[in-house]
Amino acid sequence: MTEPCKRSPAQTSQPRLFIPEPVPEPLLVAARELRREMTDAEQFLWHRLRQKQLGGFRFRRQHPFQRYVLDFYCCEARLAIELDGGHHLQPDARARDAERTGFLRSHGIRVIRFWNSEVFTDSEAVLTAILQALQPPL
Repeated sequence: MTEPCKRSPAQTSQPRLFIPEPVPEPLLVAARELRREMTDAEQFLWHRLRQKQLGGFRFRRQHPFQRYVLDFYCCEARLAIELDGGHHLQPDARARDAERTGFLRSHGIRVIRFWNSEVFTDSEAVLTAILQALQPPL
């Protein structure tokens, strides 16, 4: 199983439960390409997430995990943020999204999704929802 993110120095003294598999080279190449060609919505949100601007949480963009590349990922909160464009309205895309979300949840990763348009039209609500999702459950 691929580890969702590297361990912090504080965690290195703890024993590992598994040895992570390396990320396949094609997935690394795809993630790098996606970082270079981020959508306008991804760029807009990234400027608000980067450098621990949101609640002090660190995010990664276009983060490879197993067979997927996550739009944004917070290791500390095990939270993936996915931004969806209009093509996600297609039935086959919806099915793929549901499969992807189920797969990530089965690995302990929570997923929240927003439409690209939401990022522009209601960015404060998007950031508030992300901040709420970052908080530990009661």
